[in-house]
Amino acid sequence: MHATLIYGERDIRFEEVPDPVLSSGHDAIVRVVAACVCGSDLWPYRGVVPIKEPRRIGHEFVGIVESVGENVRKIKVGDFVIAPFYDCDMTCSNCINGVSTSCLHGGAWGAKDRDGGFADGAQGQFVRVPHADGSLVATPGQPDPALVPSLLTLADVMGTGHHAALSGGVTHGTTVAVVGDGAVGLCAVLASKRLGASRIVAMSRHEDRQRIAFEFGATDAVEERSDAGIKHIKEMFDGIGPDVVLECVGTKESMDQAIRSVRPGGMVGYVGVPNGGAELPIRTLFNTNVGVNGGVAPVRNYIDELLPEVLDHRINPGRVFDLELPLAEVADAYTAMDERRATKVLLRA
Repeated sequence: MHATLIYGERDIRFEEVPDPVLSSGHDAIVRVVAACVCGSDLWPYRGVVPIKEPRRIGHEFVGIVESVGENVRKIKVGDFVIAPFYDCDMTCSNCINGVSTSCLHGGAWGAKDRDGGFADGAQGQFVRVPHADGSLVATPGQPDPALVPSLLTLADVMGTGHHAALSGGVTHGTTVAVVGDGAVGLCAVLASKRLGASRIVAMSRHEDRQRIAFEFGATDAVEERSDAGIKHIKEMFDGIGPDVVLECVGTKESMDQAIRSVRPGGMVGYVGVPNGGAELPIRTLFNTNVGVNGGVAPVRNYIDELLPEVLDHRINPGRVFDLELPLAEVADAYTAMDERRATKVLLRA
């Protein structure tokens, strides 16, 4: 088969690799129907995260089950399945407690599992899934191809935006500002609307992304950053700021923007992958009674809740994909996202 490897800074290659094989009895092999490029994939692509040797890349995919191990009970050959951006068994204490990202037996795509097998990267033609009954969620029958983009968002960005909103405590009547207008930030807007927020400000200076934010439920957009942006946000909410700010970038600047924009006693929900020296100013939080909650999103725990609303078209998070390419052109997908010519690229296998 062929799969994507990253060799170093701005060096993405689609190459022939060994076919995956069943090895544990609890695994499955999935033929990828669609995958995508994530904003976090750009960190190694841009050289922010050093690459010591070529490795598989990609962590979001949907597909058709080709084969299963002898101990797999829930997932069947022929199922259309959604895979979260990590492997998990959904039976350990952490998974049951809602934090499947800390699965005691799980792992990452593009790496060896704990039993010595290999979990392929998602940007390939096939993926071996170590814990098929835990990681994979089968749809009821074969979905309409038009739903594939939205189903794919449940692997990461829609669940991550939902985690931001939950972490911030968004509920009916909450006022919200969202820092970050990438796919996660846009999904955080949609998640906030879904949870009943009364006013949602998208902090975005890109007209195309603002359009999606307004479709998803944003009521306002603010283009300024830093002190000017904070001043504008506070002025919109009685001079004190909104109830909740959702941080969906992961830089020092974005976290500072979020913490200084929220009202005293408010909450920051953060899901941006930390990068660039982001730190918490404890004295500021202490003085303002601002709370901070969030982290890596346990999206597998959210798929069962969000899937029915995708299937019946109540939510359409697939709108975040504004460019579609064949999987073999994955290098062009990275370039498009790096150059901000695309918000998120869908790769059809």
